[in-house]
Amino acid sequence: MRVATWNVNSVKQRLPRLLPWLDERAPDVLCLQETKLTDDAFDALLSAPLAERGYQVAAFGEPRWNGVALLSRVGLDDVVTGVAGAPGFPHPEARAVAATCGGVRVHSVYVPNGREPDSDHYRYKLAWLAALREVVAGDGENVLVCGDINVALADADVFDPAAYVGHTHVTAPERRAVEALGLRDVVRERWPAERIFTYWDYRAGMFHQDLGMRIDLVLASGPVASRVAAAWVDRKARKGTGPSDHAPVIVDLDTAPDGDIGPVVPPPSAPRPGRSVKVPRN
Repeated sequence: MRVATWNVNSVKQRLPRLLPWLDERAPDVLCLQETKLTDDAFDALLSAPLAERGYQVAAFGEPRWNGVALLSRVGLDDVVTGVAGAPGFPHPEARAVAATCGGVRVHSVYVPNGREPDSDHYRYKLAWLAALREVVAGDGENVLVCGDINVALADADVFDPAAYVGHTHVTAPERRAVEALGLRDVVRERWPAERIFTYWDYRAGMFHQDLGMRIDLVLASGPVASRVAAAWVDRKARKGTGPSDHAPVIVDLDTAPDGDIGPVVPPPSAPRPGRSVKVPRN
């Protein structure tokens, strides 16, 4: 079973890329984030082309902001939108949808950004993750949490750790909140020492210089993690015209049809003297 997650940063804008990508990579389950469409609009735009490709769909969206979806060709049972007990800001946001797909409980999540440490947004993020932990704890043995987690779990997951000091995404409470889910980071387990990013700011040169972050994760329970045959970031999908600022993450369970594709890192660009790189605002 191939499971993928992708923050598309507007499914409407990314449609010319999304459908060919589905045909090329053929995920059995795809978790989408930042769809930025109401459920009715998502259905009107995608129901026909997804049905042609054999996908069932569970979407949970809102106009302009947020929005998540689950696409599955291996079943879509017990669909739940939202996270029980999670706070709103001030109202509940479309940030999570879960379903059982091929015997695995799969969550597509778009974790709140947090904005600034010790802000109301930051406290909202931590409370939201705490509620997700309680839900995951009741999911049984076969669980995947996939999506834009908005947390870099280690200093190696940002292009310049020193530049991120005092910013969100790297603080100890955020990292502990994700670790408390009790799940395994299958991409990092597969590539423990490599430079791997999933998000690059749109500013000129950030992607080509590989000045990114790894904040899009696939987190698995032990029994699911033991089935991982390949885990990789599809950097190709971040290239070309009109990409999302995130690349898809792909995890193959049991078999790896494309092989175990490791991170593809471009040659480092020469630093520009006297010029520092600002931390991108995801």
